[in-house]
Amino acid sequence: MEQKQPKVIIFTTPTCPWCRAAKQYLMQKKIKFTEVDVTRDQRAVKDLIRLTGQTGVPVILINNRPVVGFDRAKIDQLLGLK
Repeated sequence: MEQKQPKVIIFTTPTCPWCRAAKQYLMQKKIKFTEVDVTRDQRAVKDLIRLTGQTGVPVILINNRPVVGFDRAKIDQLLGLK
């Protein structure tokens, strides 16, 4: 039986190279995600600050657990990847 994929949301900006790297990594791993461009969504910025205390991107929410930056080990751990 296939595992249900965790809910993944990635907060990005269009100019962020780490955001692109994180999105590419998730695509490579065939992980579906929702992208939120914080330059277009002021409410998302407020959510980010509330969740993480900072405005840096990328922030990847995996089942509502924030990963700040492109932290591959933590992403793998939260997604249950080897």
